[in-house]
Amino acid sequence: MFKKTLVTVIAATTLALTACGGGAGTGGGGGSEDGITMGFAQVGAESGWRTANTKSVQESAKEAGVDLKFSDAQQKQENQIKAIRSYIQQQVDVIAFSPVVESGWDTVLKEAKDADIPVILTDRSVDSADTSLYKTFLGSDFVEEGKKAGDWLVEDSASTEGPVNIVELQGTTGAAPAIDRKEGFEAAIAADPDLKIVESQTGDFTRSGGKQVMEAFLKNTPDIDVVYAHNDDMGLGAIEAIEAAGKVPGKDIKIITVDAVKDGMTALAEGKINYIVECNPLLGDQLMDLAAKVVAGEEVPARVVTEESAFTPEQAKEVLASREY
Repeated sequence: MFKKTLVTVIAATTLALTACGGGAGTGGGGGSEDGITMGFAQVGAESGWRTANTKSVQESAKEAGVDLKFSDAQQKQENQIKAIRSYIQQQVDVIAFSPVVESGWDTVLKEAKDADIPVILTDRSVDSADTSLYKTFLGSDFVEEGKKAGDWLVEDSASTEGPVNIVELQGTTGAAPAIDRKEGFEAAIAADPDLKIVESQTGDFTRSGGKQVMEAFLKNTPDIDVVYAHNDDMGLGAIEAIEAAGKVPGKDIKIITVDAVKDGMTALAEGKINYIVECNPLLGDQLMDLAAKVVAGEEVPARVVTEESAFTPEQAKEVLASREY
């Protein structure tokens, strides 16, 4: 099997984790015998972002001639660990995965290192003190995403007198984007003492979770001014709960989300969401490029940050028709 050679079969393409699909050993690449074989362990298919991320990885792998072996962890760490061990046994050339949570990876990553199989982290990082266990981390700056959301709220609330009550829909407990988006947002709103998070609970990055948690918030907290959701899907679920309660999302309660997938951007253009910070899922080409380099033994940056923007309703209207995800 290809090991540290024959890199030219891979064009410089991008990254995106596979979120929907079959179990370990099922591929979206169809690489040839002398091409790179990649094992990819996806978080799951919990959101529109993840589905777009998966599609990007699968399509980029196919274009690059990479034999992609994919597994869907269904948001369970034990399933990802099992998939990674399967890839090690299969002696793939490179392993890529988006960690469900930050901690608990050292043992299996040490197994990959001992087998001389390089690992690339995509979308989410790990909190291991041993950075030699993986070659690089490709993904967004989640702290910066949270900061962008908080900065917008500080500016938007500048003329508001009195307290602004915020409820927070967190992502999966222990996941890097949930931890970091919370950290960045809290750091930003600290500039205005009137901005206060009065309720904070995980919605697990799902639309149904966002709706359920928002329903509880509306019952327990009579005065809610702002919803900060760690992704679009939870924000969209919150919209359903707000409308069911007889309130107008975007007006009675302002909504800030992260992702900028098409459903979220549509709601933003309609004024139901007030601000969205982008988290780009189309990482497939960058992932394939990095895979080619690490398999060849080339040096790569320890951190590769994706370029992203943010949108108001007016800006969403301008770009909605051309959104790829």
